[in-house]
Amino acid sequence: MLATYRRVLAHPGAFRFSATGLIARLPMSMIGLGIVLLVSEETGSYGVAGTVSATFLLAEALMSIMVGRLVDARGQSLVLAVAVVLSTAGVLVMISSVQVDWPLAVTYAGAAVAGMSMPPVGACVRARWSYILGSKAQLQTAFALEAVVDEVVFIVGPILVTVLATSLHPLAGLGTAVVAGLAGTLALAAQRSTAPPSQRARRAEGDGARPPMPWRTVLPLFFVTLMLGAFFGSAEVATVAFADERDVKAYAGVLLGLWAAGSLAAGLVTGAVTWRVGAGSRLRRGAAALTLVMAPMVFIDSVPLMGGALFLAGFAVAPTLIAALTLTEETVPAARLTEGMTVIHTGIVAGVAPGATLAGVVIDASGASLAYLVAVASGLLAAVVAISLPRGAAPGADGDDRRGGTPSSYADATLPLA
Repeated sequence: MLATYRRVLAHPGAFRFSATGLIARLPMSMIGLGIVLLVSEETGSYGVAGTVSATFLLAEALMSIMVGRLVDARGQSLVLAVAVVLSTAGVLVMISSVQVDWPLAVTYAGAAVAGMSMPPVGACVRARWSYILGSKAQLQTAFALEAVVDEVVFIVGPILVTVLATSLHPLAGLGTAVVAGLAGTLALAAQRSTAPPSQRARRAEGDGARPPMPWRTVLPLFFVTLMLGAFFGSAEVATVAFADERDVKAYAGVLLGLWAAGSLAAGLVTGAVTWRVGAGSRLRRGAAALTLVMAPMVFIDSVPLMGGALFLAGFAVAPTLIAALTLTEETVPAARLTEGMTVIHTGIVAGVAPGATLAGVVIDASGASLAYLVAVASGLLAAVVAISLPRGAAPGADGDDRRGGTPSSYADATLPLA
């Protein structure tokens, strides 16, 4: 398995852009929580802190697809650099506003600017993999690697920002996130050799007008990932409440960490396997599996048993997300791949808040155990929508070149074993 990943990372520039992408992605899991920790400490209000954080996340969700489209149109080097500078400026305005007691409107404006201009680092890294790799088997491995990186970011980030903010200074956690995002993103933007050509560059070389987006596939994919986001948001809130009801709230992080560890392990295995079934089939099966593995949580009362169940449930998470990303790569034209990847990210982000909110309502009314039914329903809806995804002929063989910008047709057809 390690040899499989070594072959992928041996491509010129691959290890460098993946590693800098990891650092640049740390703000994904740190800024929202960092805002809550800082603003609540400075204002004494968790309500204000929550709304400022929500403003940042909502602004990111609303504008991320547009930023992804700009990346495809103008190129990663320019747009990533401009976006991260604007986003950093927005965070600094928000921090200054809180520190010197400016009007709350300035705080919200800073958070909105920071969210609106948040660079789509994950989508850009995956677009680079699609550009430099010709083998579908290797691309599957690369996407699995990035799914593992995402898990690492969401395990390490919240712990890091909390420890820094509570043990050093409320600014320390958020400040570290800003520095990591700025340095990592600028370092990624500077790596031009592995960046896909912009649409402007393609047109200059005679590649013609911007290709159409295959919305017949992308739109259902967006709704699938929206439901997956609701799944994640509701399961996380239900797990925290489950631990709190048993007077072990401090172990909520351990339970969620076990869930992420299961996903991480499954992601590593997924990347080492060459699948016989296509990405669409794997997405449908993965969404169904998420529904099935979450259903037993309703009946579990023991904390250790819940930890084991969440670890096993995590094995369905990464393969499902990898299938969604692989299907996007197979379907969306290379010239608009960053935009397509950003649609998937936006779906997940936009689904988390409603899922968490609905789970909170159920918790208040009936307790944590029944709140897992929100996750079950979300997984079921994802599986139902996934069934509506179009089926067709498989994209080209393993040597299919994604550099040319020709849209690949979506497929569920069999891929040969290596």
